[in-house]
Amino acid sequence: MDLPPCQIVPTLAGRGSYITSESSFYRVFQENKLLEHRGKSKKPESKRPAPLVAKEPNEIYSWDITYLKGPVAGQFFYLYMFMDIFSRKVVGYEVHENECMIKSSNLIEEICKKEKIEKDQVTLHSDNGGAMKGATMLATLQRLGIIPSFSRPRVSDDNPFSESLFKTAKYCPSYPDRPFECLEGASKWVDGFVDWYNNRHLHSGIKFVTPADRHAGRDVEILKGRRIV
Repeated sequence: MDLPPCQIVPTLAGRGSYITSESSFYRVFQENKLLEHRGKSKKPESKRPAPLVAKEPNEIYSWDITYLKGPVAGQFFYLYMFMDIFSRKVVGYEVHENECMIKSSNLIEEICKKEKIEKDQVTLHSDNGGAMKGATMLATLQRLGIIPSFSRPRVSDDNPFSESLFKTAKYCPSYPDRPFECLEGASKWVDGFVDWYNNRHLHSGIKFVTPADRHAGRDVEILKGRRIV
């Protein structure tokens, strides 16, 4: 009674008996609500961690690094980008020629100064890359009072806000068809993209207001005006 159909059928066949196919076993099991844990062992449990939820700006940041094609095959520029998951605003970004925890540490420090972040105010979520979990980066976060949060190993959708942002960047009409010729050219394009994304892009995840309006709290009056119209 504790065996699955894939073992029942060959076991019976070894005894010279055939009742029905595996698929028919599954159909009968389903009709009799037997497609559950039937053994004496404890039913396996899979508990996902509670998702991070932001209720106001400058509460939870998400960040990641993505590749931008360079002038030579196999050469890339690296786009560092931090976003506020409540407002979806890009709060900081830089383009570099390599991945480096020192560069990411300097960037988050600049963001904290610009956004006036206090200790124990922000949680910073990322994947498990070297620039994210390096000793210099973790020491900087500890000094700034920022709580680090990391994706689960081998889980591809645990940093969805940053992944969605990078897809928006690389699939927008202004993204160049050819590789970037130089670091300055890549940086200039990212400057234009971030200006458009923060100040003119009506984001579907925040009721089609711009991230800048949401971040500044102007979205309340904007949405109120739309309801009146």
